[in-house]
Amino acid sequence: MEDLTVTAAGYDFKPARAAMQRYIDNDLHSGISWAVLAGRDLVDVNCVGWADKEAKIPLRADHIFRIFSNTKLVTSCAALLLHEEGKLGLDDPIEKFIPQLGNRKVLRSGATSIDDVEPAKSSITIRQLLSHSAGLSYGVFDPGTAIFKALNERGVHNPNATLAQMVDVLADLPLIYHPGTSWEYSLAIDVVARLIEVISGQRFDAFIKARIFDPLGMVDTGFVVPEKDQTRFVAYYAGADLMEPMKPGLTRTDNAPFPGAYLRPIARLNGGGGLVSTMPDMVALIRSLLPGGPTLLKPETIAQMMSNQLPDGQWIRFALLGEQPGRAHGLAGGLILKPGPFDHPDAAGEFYWGGVAGTQWWISLRHNMAGVMMAQRQMAFTHPFGFEFKRMAYDAVKQRGEMRASA
Repeated sequence: MEDLTVTAAGYDFKPARAAMQRYIDNDLHSGISWAVLAGRDLVDVNCVGWADKEAKIPLRADHIFRIFSNTKLVTSCAALLLHEEGKLGLDDPIEKFIPQLGNRKVLRSGATSIDDVEPAKSSITIRQLLSHSAGLSYGVFDPGTAIFKALNERGVHNPNATLAQMVDVLADLPLIYHPGTSWEYSLAIDVVARLIEVISGQRFDAFIKARIFDPLGMVDTGFVVPEKDQTRFVAYYAGADLMEPMKPGLTRTDNAPFPGAYLRPIARLNGGGGLVSTMPDMVALIRSLLPGGPTLLKPETIAQMMSNQLPDGQWIRFALLGEQPGRAHGLAGGLILKPGPFDHPDAAGEFYWGGVAGTQWWISLRHNMAGVMMAQRQMAFTHPFGFEFKRMAYDAVKQRGEMRASA
C-alpha cells in the first residue's frame, strides 16, 4: 500500500481544510479526503467528515470509494501499455480487433428514429475511442433522444451482461455522429476494456490487476469489495436537489447504481466506471504518471496521453452543462487549455478527470503539482467543492514556491 506520509513541509493548507469542513458542516457532503503532491512529494493529506454519516464513522485515508469514471484512467493506461508493446496502434480501426464494430451507420442530423441513418465516412479508431470522439453515446446524459431510448431498451448498462455482450449491442446500433467529427462522453472506454480482453486473451480484471494494480501496490482497487473489507466501504449519498448543488441535505443511496453493487462479483467489468479504490491506491496511480521516478508508462507515452486529441476549436460538452470552451481531451482524461471562471488562472495545461460521485484527480506538469480528491455524493464531479479546493491547492503550492524564491 502506498505510504501517505507528508514528505515536504511548509505548505499552508489550513484555508483549504477549513473550506472543506464547511461543506461537511453545512450538510452538503458526508466526507471529503484529499492528497496533494508537489513533484512526487506529498505536501498535504487530510480527511474531513464521515465515512458513514449516520453511524458517525470518521472518514479515514484507507476507506474504500466508488470511483466511477476514475476507472477510465486505469483502462486507458492499460490500452497504452499494449500500445507500447506494439499490440495496437492508436490509429488502427477497431474492426481490426473487433470485426462487428466495422462498417458503421450514423444517425442523420435531426433523426428521431435509429433507422434514419447513413454510412459512416470512416472507421472508428482506437485514438477516437480513448478521446470520446468515436460517435458513441452513454445513453445516460442525452434523455429523450433516439439513441438514449435504444441503448436503454437493449440493456447496454445491464450489470449481468459481459463486455462482449455489450459490444454486440453496440454493433447493432448507429453512431450519433461521424467518427472524429465531434465529442460525446460515452461507452467508448468500455469498448476499450473489451479490446484489452481480445488482444491480451485475459479477462479485463485479470489484466489490470497483473499489469497495473500489483506492480503499483494498489491492494484495494477492484470491481468488488471483499467481504473482509466491507466495513471500510463508505456510504453513498444524494444531494437535496440536483439543480441546486449548494442546497443542504443528504439522502443515503447505497443501492445506486443497483442493489448490492460492488458487494458481489457481476458479469460486467465496467472499464468506464466500475472500480472501487482508496486514496493510497489512487495516489500510487497518479504518482506513477509523474516525472522524477519510476513510471507506469514511458515518458513519451505519458506526454502523448496528456496532449489534446481533438481538432482545434472542438471542446468537450455535457447535456446539462453545454459546451465547455477551453476544455479538450487527451488519451486518458480532459485537458484545460484555457482556464474557465471556476478554475485557478494557473490551471492552463492541467490534465484531469473524475467520477460522478466526486472522486477526482488532476496533474499539472507546468506547475509541478498533482492531486486526488475522494467524495461520495451523486453528481459531485461538477460540484463546487472540487473547484474550490483545487483553486486553493494551486494557491498553496504557488505561495510555497514564491517563499522559496524570495528566501
